[in-house]
Amino acid sequence: MKKLIFIPFILGSMIVSAQQKQLSKESAEKAQKKAEKKERINQLIKQEEEGALIFQKQNAYGFKFNTDGWGIFYEHGKYKTITTTNIWWMEFGEHKHPKEDKSAAFNNNGSGFTIISNYVYGKRNNFYNFKLGFGQQKLIGGKGNKNGVAVSAIYGGGITAGLLKPYYLNILNKYDGNKAQSIKYNGSNDSLFLDPTIITGSGGFFKGWGEVQVVPGAHLRTALRFDYGRYNELLSAIEVGLNAEYYSQKMPILVQVPDKSFFFNAYIALTFGKRK
Repeated sequence: MKKLIFIPFILGSMIVSAQQKQLSKESAEKAQKKAEKKERINQLIKQEEEGALIFQKQNAYGFKFNTDGWGIFYEHGKYKTITTTNIWWMEFGEHKHPKEDKSAAFNNNGSGFTIISNYVYGKRNNFYNFKLGFGQQKLIGGKGNKNGVAVSAIYGGGITAGLLKPYYLNILNKYDGNKAQSIKYNGSNDSLFLDPTIITGSGGFFKGWGEVQVVPGAHLRTALRFDYGRYNELLSAIEVGLNAEYYSQKMPILVQVPDKSFFFNAYIALTFGKRK
């Protein structure tokens, strides 16, 4: 009986011992990797202090939260010196008018079920933009920082294509038996386009892409980038900046609101990428 009790005790001890060895092995591996990473960073700092370029190029992408919309971008950079990187970028985004206000349309549709659909009251066009730009990134702070945080100034500019996509509304036509139809603003249908009692919702994101009007323009950009992975092949940064755009004609966004050709905004961007 004593032997039967003793056997599980031995097995339990062996299992615990094996687990402890495994944990010790994993801890040792983690410590080794941490030490190797620290040594690698120290070597990169030393090379940089000696004037060597520790990376040759970088590729980054990210998302912008603008004060008047949003944007997604791709950026490529080529290191010229320790403190200077030539960069070019392309970006796609949308401008929204500060007076835009989403409204809810309630439509019974004769089915007994109430359908709720959101739309922007008085919106004439969705205003998108596509940018191609060139500039520089200048290191202004963080040199020799072992934590790998660097502060850089970014400046540059380029060409912009403003994309005006007609904004469609679904309405009930009182003059045609309340039949549903999809309309866009044409300057002479204010009574239909601005009547919330007959609007049942927006025409949807895909409506109007075949009628996009392209308006040429130009843009300037300036920003500060806080790079938290400076001595790492992976780029991870937060960017805050200002953006200015000018178009060759005024861009109509809302009905009964003055159009303008110059747009200025502030933004914050989350940037990710890789260095080589």
